[in-house]
Amino acid sequence: MSTQAPFGRLLTAMVTPFDKDGSIDWAGVEKLAQHLVDTGHDGIAVNGTTGEAPTTKSSEKLEIIKVVKKVVGSKIQVLSGAGDNETSYTVEQAKRSQDAGADGLLVVTPYYNKPPQAGIEAHFRAVAAATDLPIMMYDIPGRTGVEIESDTIVKLFETVDNIVALKDAKGNIAATSWVIKRCGIPVYSGDDILNLPFLSVGAVGFVSVCGHTVGLQLKAMLDAWFAGNSVKALEIHQQLLPVFTGTFRTQGAILTKAAMSLMGLPGGTTRLPLVDATEAQIEQLRKDLIAGGVTLKN
Repeated sequence: MSTQAPFGRLLTAMVTPFDKDGSIDWAGVEKLAQHLVDTGHDGIAVNGTTGEAPTTKSSEKLEIIKVVKKVVGSKIQVLSGAGDNETSYTVEQAKRSQDAGADGLLVVTPYYNKPPQAGIEAHFRAVAAATDLPIMMYDIPGRTGVEIESDTIVKLFETVDNIVALKDAKGNIAATSWVIKRCGIPVYSGDDILNLPFLSVGAVGFVSVCGHTVGLQLKAMLDAWFAGNSVKALEIHQQLLPVFTGTFRTQGAILTKAAMSLMGLPGGTTRLPLVDATEAQIEQLRKDLIAGGVTLKN
């Protein structure tokens, strides 16, 4: 079992705060990045699902990399989502992300067009060949419509030098167990409520959403687990269950932004087709966060 963690153990996929007119709140980006530094993160993933990447322009994505990197410096790593359903665009975005200062790339399976495994493999090989950056593959079939099958994961990890990790949001821990046993790929949990179960089968860390609100607690869970204190790790997991559940009662970015506002941080608004949380949703979220031990300011 590999315990190597190429991007550290705790990463969060950061939201992108927008002003009411739809523009990016750049001061808010800086403040959120600093908040993640202050709550024990080893890395920040920008321009992903939670960052509303489907609705940000390429130029905005590159500026987000630069702004976040300016805040965190060399303290923690900045990964940038570069995935798309067109391989040629993904290749160019990978190159641009490297030029903008990203430390690594988070590359999702091509979505909507549902390529066969041969196409998925060719896609990842093309992106990897276009950049020197380390790549974390992102397997989330509930969004993309197709999974990266186990044989494909193993083959890519074993034959492509800069494919170094997997973000697993497939929810099939049995399959992931076999992948880890077969090739030792560093796996990051991509589903907060499964963070501890993933550690139990050999995952090295998390790419979290709830790290926005409970980063210190997630770090404590990781520290306890890797110190051999599984009882403490389970205690933290159970304490955080209301947060894990509450954050995803509707779409994760929507409620994370609402949570940031409740904590006195710049969550900002969403961009269509996402819509901001309703008052009823915010009140339920407030209860969930308090039940999970989160201190609120608003």
